[in-house]
Amino acid sequence: MSLYHTQQIKLYNTLTGEKEIFRPITEGYVGMYVCGPTVYSNVHLGNVRTFMSFDMIFRYLKHLGYKVRYVRNITDAGHLENDADAGEDKITKKARLEAIEPMEIVQRYTVDFHNVLNTFNFLPPSIEPTATGHIIEQIELIQSIIDNGFGYLVNGSVYFDVHKYNESNEYGILSKRKLEDLIHNTRALDGQSDKKNPQDFALWKKAEPTHIMRWPSPWSDGFPGWHLECTAMSTKYLGDFFDIHGGGMDLKFPHHECEIAQNQASKGQAPVKYWMHANMLELNGARMSKSTGNYINPAELLSGNNDIMSKAYNPSVIRFFIMQASYRSILDLTDDGLSAAEKGFHRLMDAISLIDNLKTGTNSSINVTDWKQKCYNAMNDDFNTPILIATLFEAVKLINQIKDGSASITPEDLEILKETLNTFVFDVLGLVNISKTNTGTDKLSSAVEILINLRKEARINKDFALSDKIRDDLSEAGIQLKDSREGTTFTTN
Repeated sequence: MSLYHTQQIKLYNTLTGEKEIFRPITEGYVGMYVCGPTVYSNVHLGNVRTFMSFDMIFRYLKHLGYKVRYVRNITDAGHLENDADAGEDKITKKARLEAIEPMEIVQRYTVDFHNVLNTFNFLPPSIEPTATGHIIEQIELIQSIIDNGFGYLVNGSVYFDVHKYNESNEYGILSKRKLEDLIHNTRALDGQSDKKNPQDFALWKKAEPTHIMRWPSPWSDGFPGWHLECTAMSTKYLGDFFDIHGGGMDLKFPHHECEIAQNQASKGQAPVKYWMHANMLELNGARMSKSTGNYINPAELLSGNNDIMSKAYNPSVIRFFIMQASYRSILDLTDDGLSAAEKGFHRLMDAISLIDNLKTGTNSSINVTDWKQKCYNAMNDDFNTPILIATLFEAVKLINQIKDGSASITPEDLEILKETLNTFVFDVLGLVNISKTNTGTDKLSSAVEILINLRKEARINKDFALSDKIRDDLSEAGIQLKDSREGTTFTTN
């Protein structure tokens, strides 16, 4: 019998604003769609956090025995600047600036996206469709929306009639926004005169003569609207009504709201049973933004080559840090927070490394079966990873007590403890035991730390020639030292 028969998940459904018992449409099967990246630049940490949250959810559902079809798309066309219906395609703009083909941009940043996610130990989705690979499906979807009276053609572009839709449906059902308020708060925008109303959104855009990415359609040579792409790809692979649709909180409106409207208008039903949204990642108490300079990308965080953090951090330490907060909470990325997470991560790994050498006895100091169920209870409560981690540290405390002789455990309970820790630490949270997999890296770190301490002593003794020699010799070996008020750290080239 699969675990999902005995473990009941309650998840927060953005659509209803409540935690609900998770009951898949088809018993034993889960269809989950998550909006993927627009591949015109390097993936940023906020994206990584969102995808990591759904990677964790994917892992837990699989652990419970569900057969999960996880679809995460690649947006490689149609996403205009500022998420609007006017302006330049983000990918085309980047290609124009670099004087290369748009698909070179797509390829470069899709590879970067996959490399970053692999670094953080993500499982691949079941299907990863691209927008450009589903133009036919999108054209068919637009035609059905037009046929049902919710789309209109103007000068070769097709728009969704939000006001007509709202007569028989509720536009704003997900974001809890009222169309009347949207009308009141809308300012006239240049380039949108083709629309009947400013709230209407593009299903198909006629391409200007200079627009590179274009496809033939019954209406014009052009390209699909951003919102339409996800409706076409999700329903193609998961059906007209599927279990879970996820994404970042910033996509709730208008992107996901428009997806609901498109599905209702074309197929006469809501597309999704449970809507889930991961919250934002901040940096030092403020929103991450390239324009303000309050920004760090994954490569900079992993290498230590930045002016924000005091040192480089291992991918599993960063993953552990992110898992210490609920996926629905705003998370503030700070050097102190990462440093504390690093200490906690190593405490957890050190405890796990002790298990095989623990002595067993005739009784156990805790009820291991109850502790195991507490781990499941945490995950069953809307995937509450912070509570799970706190529960895992109850085992860390017990392991250290057994090692010191102040607690005991039976062989049977020790096996349950070991199996449960491995399940939740590695399979569900997706952490990697770097003390086991990167022994060479650990030895290098120890050797460099010895040289850093020798250099520190040399500087104290005013032997600056030796201090500089250690720094320069390490630099020639590809190891860069970084001095700060907190001490000296290093990065490798």
